[in-house]
Amino acid sequence: MVGLTDTVIADARSPRVQPGENAARRKRIRRLKETAVSLGMAGPAVALYSLLMVVPVLVAIYLSLTDWDGFSAADFIGIRNYLHLFTDTNTTHSMWVTLIVVVFGSAFEIGLGLAYALALRQKSRTNSVFRALAYYPHVISALILGFLWNAILGTNGAFNSLLASFGIKPVGFLFEQNLALISLIAVIVWAGFGFNVVLFVAALQTVPLELIEAAEIDGASRWQINRHIVIPMISPVVTVALILNLIGLLRVYDIVVSLTGGGPGGATQTYAFVILMQSFGGTKIGYANAQAVFLMIVSAALALLVTALRNRSDRAAGGEG
Repeated sequence: MVGLTDTVIADARSPRVQPGENAARRKRIRRLKETAVSLGMAGPAVALYSLLMVVPVLVAIYLSLTDWDGFSAADFIGIRNYLHLFTDTNTTHSMWVTLIVVVFGSAFEIGLGLAYALALRQKSRTNSVFRALAYYPHVISALILGFLWNAILGTNGAFNSLLASFGIKPVGFLFEQNLALISLIAVIVWAGFGFNVVLFVAALQTVPLELIEAAEIDGASRWQINRHIVIPMISPVVTVALILNLIGLLRVYDIVVSLTGGGPGGATQTYAFVILMQSFGGTKIGYANAQAVFLMIVSAALALLVTALRNRSDRAAGGEG
């Protein structure tokens, strides 16, 4: 009897866990388990990304603030390298060359890619062959393409040799400054627009045929259908293609090396070419890192700007709707 009484008193004094507290505890435990699983799955990828991307970027930022030459100890000099970017004639000239390449290259790559995709939007064996032909240069190494076109457009290349056989003076595709830059942009566009064709052809397959058929019944022309229905519906893909083209053209280097070598007279020296050939190729490692960091900032800013303009356009279209 006494033992039973003691048990009842002990039970009365012990704190009781309410059903709601049990549910909250189980919920917390479940969240902890889910978090642990997520970290376990994402952890290796995050660690690898940090090792291969974040750490090199941080190292490049640090080195850009030094005068390191690759051999002796690095001395911290602050933003002096970044200020030198805008007083170095080679760098500023390469910026203008890169700007021309980016503006005209992206315009032609997007424009030709979209026109080509619209012309080959229907599924057929012939269209598949032409799509493959357009994409094929993108598969080949840019260095090889540059050497190929150098053999065609060079002073003693195939084209000028053909002209010489008819007694015609050679055309300075690669040894006249303006023509060399035009030739470089043309080769870049030829090599890169096929990638846009693939993107746009895939996007065109998502446009409902019912809308196009309804517009045709209403008497809309092919131009009106493409302008008011097709292109607005694939505009998100066009934005992505524009960002990819801008970033890719900002970093163009390999075709320059094999096609023109930066000449004649530095007329085709792009920004990335100057970084890799003159800065990293010499002993200006700190300055080269400053150039690379600046290029990274410009690329990110352009991508953000294009995305912001696209979002603003979408909001304006939604408001009008």
